Amino acid sequence: MVAVRRRSGGGRRTTEAPGPADLSVLDHLSELRDRIIKSAAAVTVGAVVCWFLYPWIFDVLVDPYCSLQGAAVDDCRLLQTEPLEAFSIRLKIAGYGGVALAMPVLLWQVWRFVVPGLHANEKRWAYPFVGSALVLFVLGATLAFHTLTPALEFLTEVGGEGLQQQFRPAPYFELITYMMLAFGVGFEFPIVLVFLQLAGVITASSLRSARRYAVVGIVVVVAVITPSGDPYTLGILSIPMYLFYEISILIGTLLTRRSDER
Repeated sequence: MVAVRRRSGGGRRTTEAPGPADLSVLDHLSELRDRIIKSAAAVTVGAVVCWFLYPWIFDVLVDPYCSLQGAAVDDCRLLQTEPLEAFSIRLKIAGYGGVALAMPVLLWQVWRFVVPGLHANEKRWAYPFVGSALVLFVLGATLAFHTLTPALEFLTEVGGEGLQQQFRPAPYFELITYMMLAFGVGFEFPIVLVFLQLAGVITASSLRSARRYAVVGIVVVVAVITPSGDPYTLGILSIPMYLFYEISILIGTLLTRRSDER
């Protein structure tokens, strides 16, 4: 589709590429379909790769449990109690791994779908926001993985010595997945706060005055989103989130000041 517009000064006509306002609802739906297909294809390719890398991924994920048992990865085992559990675990690891590998493609497709509707001053923040979101999510997930061993120590010791610890693969991998997801989402906290400040929804001064409430709110949110619920994990995630809160105030103040000067 080509939009034809008349110049105000004469009869000559110029042709321009269609903008968001020139596209119909069907055009937007068609573009959304294409973005979803490309995203699904990227996740599928990533899942196939992770399917063949399953033995290596399994050894990496089971390492915290092996450290808890004081054994090498080759010598410790998870307890399988159902015949289809092994196949289900491999499918889940391949699926989650495919999403993780395809995350840059997914963020790029979201960016390409949203960018036509943004103003020029909003577009220039897209790359920093998308890149920062990806980096922070990876950092959060990595921190969660390294936090898992002390969290497991607390969870296994809190029940006393009368319990023999041997984990089943499904609950164990669900705990790892939810922990990494919770930390990854928690590390997106500064991105949200900076965006809200740039959008004018909140201000740096209002964030400063709400520090006391922010501390309580962060602790409550972390207690809700972390599946283990142990105090070690609570502190490990709450402290970075509060630091991010202070950093977002500083970044929002600087960016807003520069925007006002322009």
